[in-house]
Amino acid sequence: MEQANGFAAATLSELRKVVWPSRQQLFNETVAVIVMVAVSAAAIAALDRFYTWGAKLLFR
Repeated sequence: MEQANGFAAATLSELRKVVWPSRQQLFNETVAVIVMVAVSAAAIAALDRFYTWGAKLLFR
């Protein structure tokens, strides 16, 4: 039990050291992640369509 209390105390001590982002920074970074995921998904979809088109031409 003593070990668990030490772990909890150490965890809380580390959490106090964390520099939490501001609401604006969190919003901006969330938008950036969503945009990058959308761009990546669009690029993968475009490549998939291109290779599907090429395979249909090749294996007609």
